Amino acid sequence: MVKLRTRCLLLGDAAVGKSSLCHMFHSEGVQFQRSYTMTAGVELVTKCATIPDSEHSVELYLVDCPGKELLAEACEKMWGEAWLLCLVFDLSSDQSFLSCDRWLQRVQAHSLGNTVSGVLLGNKCDLLERRAVQTEEAQGWAQAHGLDYYETSAKELDTCSAPLLRLAQTCLSLYEQSCERMHSLAS
Repeated sequence: MVKLRTRCLLLGDAAVGKSSLCHMFHSEGVQFQRSYTMTAGVELVTKCATIPDSEHSVELYLVDCPGKELLAEACEKMWGEAWLLCLVFDLSSDQSFLSCDRWLQRVQAHSLGNTVSGVLLGNKCDLLERRAVQTEEAQGWAQAHGLDYYETSAKELDTCSAPLLRLAQTCLSLYEQSCERMHSLAS
């Protein structure tokens, strides 16, 4: 049995639902906040995720970062080297989707040349009548940038845990690849 710990950056524009997703995952769907104040600094939420069909688990340190430009710049120094990314946009906002390029560039600038694995989340899929970004467009963008794509609704608790479990599986996979490289060097 392996128990790993990893940090995952939760990034995206303001009001896309990063904090709501984070709290819904942490509370297993119990704690949807109807009113909240925007994240002004970095908030850390910890959750242990057991990898399905295995005895392994990954403790995710979800670093919920502010989406407002001025606050994001100030908090960027706290990101550290990025390994896992959860990039969130609002399915009812074209602008939040277009901003994903900028967020990804910022993360890559902190990755020191390493590949950053992660997921792209289209949040607020419960707002069907206001949808501005189509699934195919978001899937294409995610695939072009090496990210897995999920659509979620923190309000409806629709597939909130699936992308974060995927991040835990990715962490385990990266760990196993690293172990294999070390064993091959030792041989």
